[in-house]
Amino acid sequence: MSGHVMVFAPDPQLTVTIDQPADETELHLHPGGQGVWQARMIKCLGVPVVLCAGLGGEIGQVLEPLLAGEGVDLRAIHRQSSSGGYVHDRRDGKRHEIASVPGHPLARHELDELYNLALSEGLGAEVSILSGPGHPSLVAPEIYRRLAADLGHNGSRVVADLSGPHLAAVLDSGVSVLKASHEELLRDGLAADDGEAELIRVIQALHAQGARSVVVSRAEEPALVLVDGEVAQLDMPRLEVADPRGAGDSMTAGVAAVLAQGGDIRLAVRTGAAAGALNVTRHGLGTGRPDAIAGLVDRVKLAPMRVDRQDRLTPDELAHRTTTS
Repeated sequence: MSGHVMVFAPDPQLTVTIDQPADETELHLHPGGQGVWQARMIKCLGVPVVLCAGLGGEIGQVLEPLLAGEGVDLRAIHRQSSSGGYVHDRRDGKRHEIASVPGHPLARHELDELYNLALSEGLGAEVSILSGPGHPSLVAPEIYRRLAADLGHNGSRVVADLSGPHLAAVLDSGVSVLKASHEELLRDGLAADDGEAELIRVIQALHAQGARSVVVSRAEEPALVLVDGEVAQLDMPRLEVADPRGAGDSMTAGVAAVLAQGGDIRLAVRTGAAAGALNVTRHGLGTGRPDAIAGLVDRVKLAPMRVDRQDRLTPDELAHRTTTS
């Protein structure tokens, strides 16, 4: 399979949504979780994708055929402990969580099996996405550090969409693209505030610590990126939002899809921005029409930003923040 992406999604979730678009109540069952939504968008963009996941329990039995129905190439290990999921009620137009179960951590031998599976598939892919676990306790950061290093050192371009200790773990591995949201950087103590100058300092420090390119999404504000050593803002048209969730995952997917097909990093981040923007105009995470995304890419501009070189956050200062947050 040429020009394809491997997505490491250790713990997909079962999503159950109660909806009522007309007179009758509807019940929707879908596979979910960050890696699943990324794989779905990559497929929407016409790029082959392999999803490496761990499935277990009754929820896992339901997830497996649902994942196979997504049209992705599913590679799964079966584990003893249960996968997780949630139930949302959207009948009034807003999402209300009724129940959520995170699932159980994978056992050591299950992690070994999943690691070997992801490594094997990733070594045959042009790009590998490392998506975060649904809950930090489910998969140790060390697994991500090793996987990023083993893939990166053997020719696969690694795109990491992580936060907290899992983000810190992969930096020394020299990932090709690191994607984070400004909310995550604030939550994890990596950014002191959400000001533009502070986020640029963090982006530069993440780059200096090992991330070749960095993308930071900012909710409704333009994303900030560091590509080819230059900090820029992704300017694009404003679109009406139907559901704000999933924009960041679609952005990551767009970046990986373009890189897997031989595109350069600038086209990749512009395509990622377009995919993320189109996703929020729809109900359904990781979805979008490829022609609509392609039509929006030309409207996305990389606007270089002025950087105060006298006020940089050093890698040591960033490392201190990761250990004290």
